[in-house]
Amino acid sequence: MTSASSPTTDTDDPYLWLEDVTGDDALSWVRERNAESLEVLTGSERFGETRDGLRAVLDADDRIPYVRRRGDLLYNFWQDATHTRGLWRRTTLESYRTGDPEWELLLDVDDLATAEDENWVWAGAAVRYPDYSRALVQLSRGGADATVVREFDLGTKEWITDGFTLPEAKSRVGWIDEDTVFVGTDLGPGSQTTSGYPRVMRRWRRGQNVTDAEVVFTADETDVSAFAGHDHTPGYERDFVGRSPDFHTTEEFLLRPDGTQVLIDVPPDAETDVEREWLLVRTRSPWTVAGVEHPAGALLCFDFEAYLAGDRTARLLFSPTPSSSLSYHAWTKNHLVLAVLADVVTRLEVLTPAQDWARREFPAGPELGSVDLIGVDPDRGDEYFLDTDSYVQPSTFLRGELGSESDPEPEVLRTAPARFDATGLEVRQFFATSSDGTRIPYFVVGDPARVPGPTLMTGYGGFEIALTPGYSGIIGRGWLARGTYVVANIRGGGEYGPTWHTAALGEHRHRAYEDFAAVARDLVSRGITTPSQLAIHGGSNGGLLMGVMLTRYPELFGAIVVMVPLFDMRRFHLLLAGASWMAEYGDPDVPEEWAWIAQYSPYQNLSASASYPPVLVTTSTRDDRVHPGHARKAVARLREQGHAVEYYENIEGGHGGAADNEQRAFQWALVFEFCWRQVG
Repeated sequence: MTSASSPTTDTDDPYLWLEDVTGDDALSWVRERNAESLEVLTGSERFGETRDGLRAVLDADDRIPYVRRRGDLLYNFWQDATHTRGLWRRTTLESYRTGDPEWELLLDVDDLATAEDENWVWAGAAVRYPDYSRALVQLSRGGADATVVREFDLGTKEWITDGFTLPEAKSRVGWIDEDTVFVGTDLGPGSQTTSGYPRVMRRWRRGQNVTDAEVVFTADETDVSAFAGHDHTPGYERDFVGRSPDFHTTEEFLLRPDGTQVLIDVPPDAETDVEREWLLVRTRSPWTVAGVEHPAGALLCFDFEAYLAGDRTARLLFSPTPSSSLSYHAWTKNHLVLAVLADVVTRLEVLTPAQDWARREFPAGPELGSVDLIGVDPDRGDEYFLDTDSYVQPSTFLRGELGSESDPEPEVLRTAPARFDATGLEVRQFFATSSDGTRIPYFVVGDPARVPGPTLMTGYGGFEIALTPGYSGIIGRGWLARGTYVVANIRGGGEYGPTWHTAALGEHRHRAYEDFAAVARDLVSRGITTPSQLAIHGGSNGGLLMGVMLTRYPELFGAIVVMVPLFDMRRFHLLLAGASWMAEYGDPDVPEEWAWIAQYSPYQNLSASASYPPVLVTTSTRDDRVHPGHARKAVARLREQGHAVEYYENIEGGHGGAADNEQRAFQWALVFEFCWRQVG
């Protein structure tokens, strides 16, 4: 074992060769580990039944086809058993209302993958405003973050062969007008940041070679990324450029037609939104404006042009409380909708600028559930699409239009059928007490009559991402049919706004891990489960959380599933996009920062003498965000030390671990089978 006080260097890590993503030796090792684990986990009748049941959930024809409006039409991307790569299609609202729409097919990704002999995965499309006749389609090989970009004609359903096309890269691209886009992509040395994202933004005109396009902004090489965007709002057409020095800060400029840049002078960690005449600023740390201090998590409104001229007259639109935070906001033509988390349960509020920002409640979601905006179009009107659900209540998809003073009852467009039997299941919220006395909320989903019993718990605790209630046919069919499911809302996430996040940043990262351990202990003290019956799972930053639980709190758990994880925190900043996360964790090359990272970095703290619960580690070869070397090296060291560990690496899948429904069903069946074997 390498001690936590002496960083692992390149010379004393015997498994560096596993960081060679597609190297022959590394892939041979992967195939051997896959074969060993699949032989153990996939041979039972239960595994096959679970996999097939999950696939049925994912491919069900009666799923809600969620839509986004683009002009007069509603767009949808759809995957099922026949179309595993997916269909991009559109229809009218009138046809959608019938329940059996007439879909106009735009692009069949399966046919494209076959014709081009590529493992294409859909990565989205930017449809050109206001005519919606062209799209910039992004396609990923195997689910990686890097994509190719191609211009697509929505009328002829054909590629524009001499249009805006880009080879595979982590690009930024967006429409300015019919013949111009903003673009940032990999054009060789100097064009990317150390995090692997665009450093140089250009104004690219049709017919130009992208290398000849006008440079409009250049970020520093050590920044996370540069960006540029065009506001198409009629009467308020504007261009913006800027950079993200780190994951949590931004410097943004208004780009005048003459090329001059006007700084939007807000705190670097604040989030801004310019809509028509307004500038909205959401604070992430306390900010004093015109002599008034506003807390972290507040939403302020200014007149945009007056603000640029130096006027700091502010209107406070939202201020957090100890139990509530602003999750996000969205504009319609005449209103501003706020999504507020109250003890992690979502509620919506409508503000109306024309009525001096009058405020009213929006239709509520289910108790201990969520209500989320799916889509609005502020250039079109006050239409909205809404989704409501809970852990045990399937989704309802609604459409409505906001009124001037009150809101008509929204129209139910679709109600999803139940994917599992929720009879006897209850959703309860409890609060555990962490090491420093902080109350940590968590949700328990299950039958109270079946406790103590097998329990599967998850958490994330990073990047201000909140884990809110939501219906999952995968969790329901794969776990809730026989066990209890728990979601821990630990610090580092966004459940209570920026202060909840910053409480576990950098040197305070240990708080997130103490919170998760506190929830595990609270489950046992309440009689919901026992340590030997408690399995946990998490991915990405949540995979790092699982690694810390393994090395610091192994006695609390009966099984641990570590998915697409960060694990070697000595080298995370040197691998793929890792440099962009130093604002979250710290810089391992700075001795005082490595001192706190070393206390929890799982790879450096694995011990041959420790008693660990069984572990399953999963990742993807095509994950170009979190390097698969983290997972590979974790397994190699665990094996070397004699611990029980299974491993599965999907060749496709990107950071999500799976590229299609078949792969998702297989991966989750592995997780559930592993957990049932250990704690069931």
